[in-house]
Amino acid sequence: MEMSELRALLTPAGLELLDAVGTVGSSADVARAVSRLRAAGHSPDLVSAVVGQAHLRSKASAKFGPFAGRMLFTRAGLEQATRLGVAARHAQRIRSAGFTAVADLGCGIGGDALAFTGAGLDVLAVDADEVTAAIAAYNLAPFGDGAVVRHDTAEDAFETMPAADDRAIWMDPARRTSGHGETRRVSADDYSPSLDWAFDVARRVSTGIKLGPAHDRDALPADAESQWVSADGSVVELVVWSGALAREGVRRAALVIRDDRSHELTAPADAVDEPVRELGAFLHEPDGAVIRARLIGDVARSLDAGMLDEHIAYLTSDSALTSPFVQSFRVRETMPANPKAISTALKAHGIGRLEIKKRGVDVDPAAFRKKLTLRGDQEATLILARIGDRRVAILADRVSAAS
Repeated sequence: MEMSELRALLTPAGLELLDAVGTVGSSADVARAVSRLRAAGHSPDLVSAVVGQAHLRSKASAKFGPFAGRMLFTRAGLEQATRLGVAARHAQRIRSAGFTAVADLGCGIGGDALAFTGAGLDVLAVDADEVTAAIAAYNLAPFGDGAVVRHDTAEDAFETMPAADDRAIWMDPARRTSGHGETRRVSADDYSPSLDWAFDVARRVSTGIKLGPAHDRDALPADAESQWVSADGSVVELVVWSGALAREGVRRAALVIRDDRSHELTAPADAVDEPVRELGAFLHEPDGAVIRARLIGDVARSLDAGMLDEHIAYLTSDSALTSPFVQSFRVRETMPANPKAISTALKAHGIGRLEIKKRGVDVDPAAFRKKLTLRGDQEATLILARIGDRRVAILADRVSAAS
């Protein structure tokens, strides 16, 4: 969205038209909405802004739920925005550490700041892009004086802020090229603000820095807490916590969120893996946050499990235990990883619905499925994995997740 489009939208008539358009989900919906509004005589800037926002609101519901229906976005801002449920947990950490205010340096469209203000924190939200800062101001307007938005760089805002013991710092450095539409990822050396500057701030002030979950672990500060977060099965972010926001004795953490429930595994360092053992009665797939945090060994010990292969993040055990940090499967049988052998097993079990998972093998599950014979009313999971120098197919059933 360009400033001309934003100005056209931020009028009573523009916002009323946006609410009237409703959901614009598919590309076909976009084309129809544009044609309808242009035929009604609306200006090109207003049509572009209204339809673009209606489309982004539809996509944003996955991150912001019903709040998306009253927010404004840029495409780039939505892509980088924190899910509201995750941001709420960050806000609670800041509150629990005794802070009453937070400076959100690089606030984007205001996703994190929404959670901070909702938790009762006073927020200074700063963004270097004028359009993005204006959108953040709109999104945070319902909170009144509890949220102040400033168009400024993170560096200048930090240097001009008065010292305050009750204020934490939050940063979500831009990891994409500048712009409001199509953008591309940049290397860590080109983040804005720079990571060198952000980590220097974190050494001086209690800070949370949001990064991509695949960030180079060797480049993380050794004296900070690194927390990987997964939401509903996807690893969504890594947060580096410093000062009073870092928990004593914790350097590695995996926060696993499913629906409205969360579970966390913490440790003072990377966990030592358990030894490799033969495939047992159960197979366990660690959550991605556990894998990123390198806490697989701690999970294995809690399940009386071992590694299936030293290079593959699967665990195996004979004990009927599971945990919130894994997906567990009861093994039916194993066979060579070729379609003929697998189809024979599927036919014998009457399996017509099949979930296919893989790790350590170069297989396209969708293409592999077409080679299989699926017939029957039973369901199962097929796990394709490499064990040593063998490619193995494991037919299994999901075990209900631990709560």
